[in-house]
Amino acid sequence: MILARVVGTVVATRKDPRLEGKTLLVLKPVSPEGKDEAGYVVAVDTVGAGYRERVIAVSGSSARMAEGCKDVPVDTAIVGIVDDVSLD
Repeated sequence: MILARVVGTVVATRKDPRLEGKTLLVLKPVSPEGKDEAGYVVAVDTVGAGYRERVIAVSGSSARMAEGCKDVPVDTAIVGIVDDVSLD
């Protein structure tokens, strides 16, 4: 799983037909403390996440198990919106 923050959107007028109607968001991975980590990830949104929200994303075969992603060419999917992170 990836802890990340939504930082943008992707608009693709030409894409695989199985991606029609799917929202693509740009994610910035973050540490549990909320500090930015390296890189960006594009993910399919399955939970209605918004700009700057912290989210949980899954990748690989787990992404294809997310709601609405079965048999869809997806490598990363947002599966949760984070309310709080606490470390002991």
